[in-house]
Amino acid sequence: MRNLTLAASTLTVIQNANVTATTIDLDENVIYATSERQNLDGEVEVEIWKVDSDETSRPSLFAIFSTVASSEGSVTHQVVSLRVLPDTRRLSVIMRGGDITMVAIDEEPTVDVEGTVEPGILAASWSPDDSLLVVITGEAKLILMTSTFDVLSENPLHATEFGEDAQINVGWGSKQTQFHGSLGKAAAQAPAISNVGSSPDDDLIPRVSWRGDGAFFVVSALSPAGESFRRRILRVYDRNAALQSTSEDIPGLEHNLVWRPSGNLIVGTQRFGFEGGGAGREGRHDVVFFERNGLRHGEFSIRAEDLTPITKKSDGRKWGYKVRELSWSSDSNVLGIWIEGDEGDIVQLWIMGNYYWYLKQEILAPTYSSDQPGRFTSVAWHPEQALHLMLTTPTEIIRRTYEWDVFASISQPPIDSGAVAVLDGSNILLTPFRVQNIPPPMSSCKLTLTSRESTTSKRLGTPIHASFSSTSDLLAILWESGRAELWSLHTRLQVGRGKVMGPSMVWSGQVGGGDARQYRQIHVSSADALGASTSLVVLSTDRGSDILTVLDLADFKPPKDVNTLPLPYRNCRLVTEDRKITCQGPGGEILQYNAEENRVLPVARFPEFCFYSRGIPSSSSEGVEEVPPVVVYIGLGRSGKLHISNEKSTHILAHNTTSFTVASGFVIFTSTTHEATFVPIQSFHMFLNTSNEGLKPSTTDWEVRRVERGSRIVTAVPSSMSLVLQMPRGNLETINPRPLVMEVVKQDLNAGNYRKAFFACRKHRIDLNVLVDHDQETFLTRISSFVEQIHEVDHINLLLAGLGRGSQPPETIAKLCDAIRVELEAKDLKKYVNSILTAYVVKTPPDHESGLAILLRLRETDPDLVEDAVKYIIFLVDADRLFDTALGMYDFSLVLMIAQYAQKDPREYLPFLRELRALDKYHQRFRIDDHLKRYSSALRNLSLAGPDFFADATAYVELHRLHEEALKIWKNTEHYNAVLELYGDWLFERRDFRQAASIFIKAQNDPKAMVSHEKALEWQELFDLAVRVGMPGDEVVSTAYRIAEDLGSKKRHSEAARVLLDYAKDIREAVIALVQGNLFSEARRIVTMTNKPELLENIIHPGALESCAQIMEDVNECKEQLRKQVNRLRELRIKKVEEPDAFYGIEDAVLHNVDVMTDVSMPASAFTRYTIAPTSVSKTSKRSSRSKRKMERKVGSGRKGTVDEEEYLLKSVTKLVGRFITVQDEARGLLPHLFQFTPEHYQDGLSMQQHLARFSTELEEGLEEIWKKPAEENPVDSWASRMEEAENNKRVNPIDKVLKPDLPSNSTWRMNLFDTE
Repeated sequence: MRNLTLAASTLTVIQNANVTATTIDLDENVIYATSERQNLDGEVEVEIWKVDSDETSRPSLFAIFSTVASSEGSVTHQVVSLRVLPDTRRLSVIMRGGDITMVAIDEEPTVDVEGTVEPGILAASWSPDDSLLVVITGEAKLILMTSTFDVLSENPLHATEFGEDAQINVGWGSKQTQFHGSLGKAAAQAPAISNVGSSPDDDLIPRVSWRGDGAFFVVSALSPAGESFRRRILRVYDRNAALQSTSEDIPGLEHNLVWRPSGNLIVGTQRFGFEGGGAGREGRHDVVFFERNGLRHGEFSIRAEDLTPITKKSDGRKWGYKVRELSWSSDSNVLGIWIEGDEGDIVQLWIMGNYYWYLKQEILAPTYSSDQPGRFTSVAWHPEQALHLMLTTPTEIIRRTYEWDVFASISQPPIDSGAVAVLDGSNILLTPFRVQNIPPPMSSCKLTLTSRESTTSKRLGTPIHASFSSTSDLLAILWESGRAELWSLHTRLQVGRGKVMGPSMVWSGQVGGGDARQYRQIHVSSADALGASTSLVVLSTDRGSDILTVLDLADFKPPKDVNTLPLPYRNCRLVTEDRKITCQGPGGEILQYNAEENRVLPVARFPEFCFYSRGIPSSSSEGVEEVPPVVVYIGLGRSGKLHISNEKSTHILAHNTTSFTVASGFVIFTSTTHEATFVPIQSFHMFLNTSNEGLKPSTTDWEVRRVERGSRIVTAVPSSMSLVLQMPRGNLETINPRPLVMEVVKQDLNAGNYRKAFFACRKHRIDLNVLVDHDQETFLTRISSFVEQIHEVDHINLLLAGLGRGSQPPETIAKLCDAIRVELEAKDLKKYVNSILTAYVVKTPPDHESGLAILLRLRETDPDLVEDAVKYIIFLVDADRLFDTALGMYDFSLVLMIAQYAQKDPREYLPFLRELRALDKYHQRFRIDDHLKRYSSALRNLSLAGPDFFADATAYVELHRLHEEALKIWKNTEHYNAVLELYGDWLFERRDFRQAASIFIKAQNDPKAMVSHEKALEWQELFDLAVRVGMPGDEVVSTAYRIAEDLGSKKRHSEAARVLLDYAKDIREAVIALVQGNLFSEARRIVTMTNKPELLENIIHPGALESCAQIMEDVNECKEQLRKQVNRLRELRIKKVEEPDAFYGIEDAVLHNVDVMTDVSMPASAFTRYTIAPTSVSKTSKRSSRSKRKMERKVGSGRKGTVDEEEYLLKSVTKLVGRFITVQDEARGLLPHLFQFTPEHYQDGLSMQQHLARFSTELEEGLEEIWKKPAEENPVDSWASRMEEAENNKRVNPIDKVLKPDLPSNSTWRMNLFDTE
């Protein structure tokens, strides 16, 4: 679907010259051209002209020399080969007379004749790498030389053998006896052509052509003179000039020869319809292809009707024209055919797509007088720039640059036809992809362009450009001569029978009045869909600059005024933009035409020239109509960068783009990664906002879809939600991307067209939840309209099923399903019963009972409908669940109906149902609920069965732990206390003594309540209850001793002393309890209050000494632990610095010299530790959860020598600090009493305080040392330092994981008077 479009052209004039050959210096981007002129002495004067790439520079004469002319009288040009040799920086000029001349190009031009081939040179060709030269001499010899002209091989041109690749006969019979099919067999048995000759148009000169990689070359030469019919033979040689293969005899084969650079085809031409020519009609002329083995490989016919009309036949051209030369573009995509005719020369450009050859362009040789036809002297492609063609006339060098372009309609809905035009000679192939997808080379409509100025239907040739109107169904066609035509296509936009297109021409004429301008691009725009007011914008080139021509056609009548505006640049390009005339300069400047001032004004700029560009409106506020849209220009450059630009800034959307289009609010582009990306146009203002630097939108939010390798966009059709792609071979693929589909679906939903949106989602497999999620509130208000439009039950069921599987919260799903269900019930309950059942079932949790209740309502009135509904709900829900649900509704007829249609085995459920029928109502329901594991309902039904079943009820409560439910059921009944006591016993067994005590008090069971209080150590509540119930005194005392003992075991010594004093009246035991709890102040108060001084000496003084000794022992243990752990931390940190790999367990030093390791013991090396080794991954994946828990316990154990030992030690020191703080608190309560007691106590107190102070200082110093971080050095930036930093980041310092503990700085625990000693 691609067309060749002229992008730029340059004309260089060399006055009084006769240019015959050109070559390009790729290093300097300079063109060298030779001009020949014969002097009076019979010699040939050769001038070498130098032409710079700058268009403003003039050609300069570089060198001049004379040589002997060839003796061949029929030869026109004397220069056989002109080539720049980049290695030696010399220009090689090979003359037909035999001289091989070299001209230095970097220095002062010097002309040296390297040698002379006396018989003359008929053909010469350099290899693509400029290392070899093939020369065919006048004596029919083939010579292979090096770049220094050393002869490598010299062989006769006419070899008798086939070559090294001769086919081998394996004895399968002759060609006539082999199977070839019905048509092929007749052809095989046909008599062979006896007279194989050459074409009358043959110039008798041999040709040489190299393959693109320089591995082989082919030679085309006539058979030796003397034969009655001389024929052309192709011979293929390798780089050593060894013959590889010889072609089969081809009658009518001509002199033209070129090898496709990609290497798969050798191209020539063949004539038919004369003696010695091919078998066929007279005048048939084919371009034929050969393989490297010499066998034919396809052909296509040159269209004589597309050439200049034949008015006479000359002696040199029997058919009025002949093919002069063939040439391939450097990318092997375009085949150029240089045709010499009686009316002038034409160069045709052909391309192949889907195995069909299209004629894309025709270049006519310029004429300067009416009696002399225009002639080309050479045609050559640029060796690196794929579509850059260079042609020469005797006095001009013409450079033309082409680009691939797709002539696609950009009309918007509802008139978007998706039409694409493909140029093929004088035919235009049209296909509207909205209604038809016709694979090329076929098309929906073939438009043949003929001249209507005469009765001969003279053909106009191949157009240079074509363009569709964006607002109407018009097609504008432009020829390079300036002729333009406007066609109304009458495209049918709806799918159906009938003619897809009925094109009719509505206007034609000459744009520039027949001047000598070169026209290359046209745009058409209309004010409305009818195209009554239409404007044509034509871009042309004069010798100086580009010219913009605007024609306003009212009702398709000839324009009265033609506006012509010279542009400031040459080789501009029109930019596609609705109802505005915009063009782009060669440097990327965007210029807009101002009709009032009749000039162009700059509006934006691309960083580079973008051949594919378009202006699109972009609103900065979505959905706000008051804000006028801003035009953003998008362009694709040769570098593959996709630019967007406005008057303020520019931005690059992608760097690897191959094609793009605009549709449905998206810019769609394909990339070299074989993906189609969809960029919302609404986001462009964020990219182009200069004040928004650093806040650019993320490109990860763009929709991306994989496409076939090498796919390029042809067109996008918003109405049909389709994107048409073309593969490299030429075949088409139409896809419906989700963004395009969703855009149309959203528009339909906003308009309330739910039916169209539903079927679009269903067709393209879009989740139907989008119908609701797009605007849930609006959907709820339009449910009635939704049901009216989508009245099919199956479609409603499909939507409800999608809602049930959606991602909305269960409450939202239930709300939507209920709203739809209510509307369906109001419309027609019987018609939509299946949809109503679906609405009940898909909710979360499903409401099966309500669904079955609907069936019960309809069972009496419409049993047939219920039967179908039961089958449907069984299809939706598991039959066993429905059976249980029906059973839970206590309706046996419904149960039997479900079981019957679910095809359950009667032996499974009938005995159970018979057993249930024999029971009373509530006992029956109890059995059903118990069977369905509805234990709360079962207990309630069992309670309603009567008091005879209370014992069973209590057992059922204990079995299923339904105590709280039982309390609710038997509240305010005579069995309430029994249930309470049952609940209390259950709590007591669970050791929830506090709750059990409250329950027993509520049940008026005081003994059990007191036992529960005692077990809960609630001694206040226990003795309060004991006094209230009148417990005997001795029992109170024994209870006090028991509970005091339990309180002491729980370290609640103060409470134990209170119980002993208040209820056991035992002062001695109370003082002992206080001393055990280190509560000496309270103990001394009680001794003084009770006047028991003997207890001070017998209990308190010894207890104080014991507490002092215990504190000293605890401090000694802390000191020993601290010293050991600090020393170990020092060792670990020294090891971590000296041997980090060994410390972290990365490498095993024992295995350094071991070459073979098992998969189990292999550690990571210094390099592989930065990656995940496969063995480590496999071992980790094989660990079970049990082994992982075991590993975690190992990590926390801090085993000596492991990586986690340091962290374990830090945590241990932290616990040590907490323990020491507790010891300080105990010392704070003990030291005042030691100070006041006996001298012995005084000395022990003084010693203990000093001991604690020394350890406190040692502990503080140890903490500072342990949690001190080493100073960080600034390493030298290198690969090793960066890798080391990355590794260090992976190693978390234990100091960062374990926080430093805070040691209290106050000394409130000390006795200051001890410090005075």
